[in-house]
Amino acid sequence: MRIIDIRATTVTVPLEAPLRHANGCHWGRFVRTIVEVETDNGLIGLGEMGGGGESAEAVFRAMKAYLVGHDPARLEEMRFLIANPTASLYNNRTQVLAALEFACLDILGQAWGVPVCEILGGRLRDKVPFAAYCFFRYPNPATGEGETRTIDQVVANALSLKQRFGFTSHKLKAGVFHPDYELEVYKALAAALPGDSYRFDPNGVWSTEQAIRFGQAIEGLRNDYLEDPVYGMHGMRRTREMIRVPLATNTVVVNFEQLAANILNTAVDVILLDTTFWGGIRPCVKAAGICETFQIGVAVHSSGELGIQLATMLHLGAVLPNLSFAADAHYHHLTDDIIEGGLMKYEGGAIRVPDGPGLGVKLNRDKLREYSELYKRLGGYPYDQDPGRPGWTPILPNDRWADPKDSRPVRVPC
Repeated sequence: MRIIDIRATTVTVPLEAPLRHANGCHWGRFVRTIVEVETDNGLIGLGEMGGGGESAEAVFRAMKAYLVGHDPARLEEMRFLIANPTASLYNNRTQVLAALEFACLDILGQAWGVPVCEILGGRLRDKVPFAAYCFFRYPNPATGEGETRTIDQVVANALSLKQRFGFTSHKLKAGVFHPDYELEVYKALAAALPGDSYRFDPNGVWSTEQAIRFGQAIEGLRNDYLEDPVYGMHGMRRTREMIRVPLATNTVVVNFEQLAANILNTAVDVILLDTTFWGGIRPCVKAAGICETFQIGVAVHSSGELGIQLATMLHLGAVLPNLSFAADAHYHHLTDDIIEGGLMKYEGGAIRVPDGPGLGVKLNRDKLREYSELYKRLGGYPYDQDPGRPGWTPILPNDRWADPKDSRPVRVPC
C-alpha cells in the first residue's frame, strides 16, 4: 500500500456566536483545513488542521514530494521525513504532521477493518466525557442572540448547556475582563451548578501575583484545575507553590522536552494533550504513558475542532487509562459539520467513540463544498484580534481588559 495523492481543502463552519478569549476572538466561525490522503488501493484517509487558506493548502501540496510512494504504515519514518527535529527549527511542521498522521491512521484502520483506538492498544471506554466550554461571547451578528457578557448571561448559558448536553463539568474561558470581575462570574457559575466541577482558563495573561490571588480565592470550590493562569513554566511553578488548586496547561508543556522539565521540577499538575499541538494521536499516547508513570494528570485538549479532529480526540480518550478529567471540546458551539450524519451527538455529557474502521467518520462532500465556498467568500479572520476593540492587543501580563458594561454591537462578516 502506497500513498498516491494528498489533497487539502480549507473550510469555514459557522458558530452559534463569536467566542471571545484573552488574545482575541473566533469571529463567529472556525477556519479549518481538511486533508485527504489517498492510497493506491483506493482508500482515502482524513485529517484536519486549524487555520487554512492558500498557504496551508500549498504546504500540503508540497508534502506530496515527500510522501507520494510512502507506505502509510511507516509513521515513525514519516515523522522524521517531514518533521525532523533539527530541520523543524526552520520549517516547523508539527501540526502538518498531525493532520497527515490522522489520515494515515484512518487508512490503516480501514485497511485492517478496525477502529483507530484498536490500533492504539484497544479501547478502555466506549464514551469519552466532555466539559461544557463556556465562553464570553458577542451576539450572533445575524440574529443578535447568544451574547454572554454579564454574570446572568454566563450562568444562563451554562445551565442551558447542561440541560441540552448533560455536562457535569464546566470550563470558563476567561482572560477577557478584569480578574476581579471574572472571579465574580466563576463563583456565580459554581453556585448555580452545585455538585458539578469547574475549571477556569485565562489563557496565561495574568501576572503571577494575580494568579496567586485568584487561585487562593477559589480554593473552596470544586475545581478540576486552574488552566494556564500565567505564561511560562517558572511563573506556573511560583503560582503552584502558593495555591491549593491543581494547575493545568496546554501552552507550556506541549512537547517531550517540556514534559521532562516539568517532571524534574513540577510546575503543572495536569497536561492537556492536544492531538494537533503534539503532532498526532500517537505522541499524545506516548506522553500520557510518561504522565502515568510519574502520576501527572492528563486530559484531552480542544483547539477548535470539526468532526475529523473530534474523532481523533475520541480515539485518544478511549485508550488512555489515566484520563483524569472530562475532555475539552469547542464542538457544541458549532452549528454544523462536514462529516456524514452532521454533528456528533452528546449523551449525558459524553460522546461515543466511533465504531467504524479507521477514524470512523466520512466526509459529506456537499458540506465540504458548501463550507469551502463560504471560506472563499468570507476569507480568514485574525484570531488574535478582537472585532469589538479595533487596534487592541493584549500584553503579558495584561492590563488592557474589556469592559463588561460595554454592550455595543460588533460587526463580523457572516
